[in-house]
Amino acid sequence: MASRLDPVELSLFASRVDSVCGEMGVQLARSAFSPNIRDRLDFSCALFDARGELCAQAAHIPVHLGSMAHAMRGIVAGIRWSPGDMVMLNDPFLGGTHLPDVTVVAPLFVEDRLVAFVANRAHHADIGGESPGSMPLSRSLHEEGILIPPGHVVRGGVVNRERLAEVTEATRNARDAQGDFAGQIGANRRGLQRLAALVESMGEEAWRTAVDQLNDYGARLAWDALGAIPGGRFEFEDFMDDDGLGHEDIPIRVAVERRDDHVHVDFTGTAAQVAGNINCPLSVTAAGVLYAMRCLMPARTPACAGTFRPVRMTVPEGCLLNALRPAAVAAGNVETSTRVVDVVLGALADALPGRIPAASHGSMNNVAMGAAGAHPWGYYETLGGGMGAGRHGGGLSAVQTHMTNTRNTPIEVLESRYPIHVREYSVRRGSGGAGLRSGGDGLVRSYEFLAPARFTLLTERRRRAPWGLHGGASGAPGINCLNNVILPPKVSMDVRPGDVLTLETPGGGGCGAAS
Repeated sequence: MASRLDPVELSLFASRVDSVCGEMGVQLARSAFSPNIRDRLDFSCALFDARGELCAQAAHIPVHLGSMAHAMRGIVAGIRWSPGDMVMLNDPFLGGTHLPDVTVVAPLFVEDRLVAFVANRAHHADIGGESPGSMPLSRSLHEEGILIPPGHVVRGGVVNRERLAEVTEATRNARDAQGDFAGQIGANRRGLQRLAALVESMGEEAWRTAVDQLNDYGARLAWDALGAIPGGRFEFEDFMDDDGLGHEDIPIRVAVERRDDHVHVDFTGTAAQVAGNINCPLSVTAAGVLYAMRCLMPARTPACAGTFRPVRMTVPEGCLLNALRPAAVAAGNVETSTRVVDVVLGALADALPGRIPAASHGSMNNVAMGAAGAHPWGYYETLGGGMGAGRHGGGLSAVQTHMTNTRNTPIEVLESRYPIHVREYSVRRGSGGAGLRSGGDGLVRSYEFLAPARFTLLTERRRRAPWGLHGGASGAPGINCLNNVILPPKVSMDVRPGDVLTLETPGGGGCGAAS
């Protein structure tokens, strides 16, 4: 039996597995074709043990990572694995998030024994679907793009070109899609190389012992933090603006309780799933809950399965946060996930006053656009906004918050690749909520179309403002405009050359009454 690691050795082991994920991410960013992956870094990389339990992850996209951590065990259990295989999938109801997020999983074998898995998940700017950017105002999953059930894209080290072509030819830019998938496959190969070297240097038994020890350590750190939540039932309610199909003020309700050995998060009372695409598969809801709980833990808490052992959920089947197939889910991953964080943090603000910030801008402010015809193109990006203020500091301005931390696409890249001119990109001054500590300001991004196109907006916090705390004011709601005419939070429209689309994103809530 392998000996246990001492604290220094365990810390080094945690850093080494984290570095494998980080190197996978660098490889993917440098080899991908599309701005969405290469420039915005809309991807995530992680390691899992032979059972599909999370071992490590890079500091990438929380909604990707939390959903993979929740669902990977079920994914890997349903596949017959062999050395040199890779499986890809994007099915939201089999551990995915929404269809543009495609996951590629690869097993590590040592002498024909399954030891671990590497995986990456990347957002493809187009995966087919009814509108460019593959984020339509959908009523069903089938309208959102090509569905990829778990299946081999590489078998025995040989890429299945036919299967890959089935996916890439369904997109509006097959060349970019081919390059992005090649980047994902290459990132996994790099991860396998680095992980194999680590396991070889330690030995298999020592590897398994180290993983178990890391999980136990993560569980102890997690409970040290979560056990500080006082006894009682802490409730909170917030609302989605709409589902894009006429249903407004859709409630999400939560109750958080610390019990003897875990924290229970109960979403009973949340609205039933809706016709529009703001529904969440359970994996996305889990990602929001795990992220909120992780925010209470020390910075160096390892990102492993053990860290999330003290967190349990009740999410009624068929509700907005545990939707049933074939519910539309394109915006659940990007918009509803942020409201899951808001309600959990809102409940914790009563439990742990002074530790929880006011609401951040509460939307990924999704913009998808493109065109068909002789020169088809599709583009997608998310925009930052204002961060909520806390008791000890004001919110940052014009940043991504909570469930995403992608970069922006540089204007030079956007204008060189697509028929778009960026008229304005600035901080939306004065949009943060006032208070003893002011919320961060949102941003303004204005696009002039140089050719006919179609755009889709999936945005939130346009009707209901991000809330302040302890007497702080709410942040300003966002505003969407086409040629200075205000648009709904979720809309899809055709545009002509010269039309100007402008998004003013919400500010963060303030904290404390202004003196």
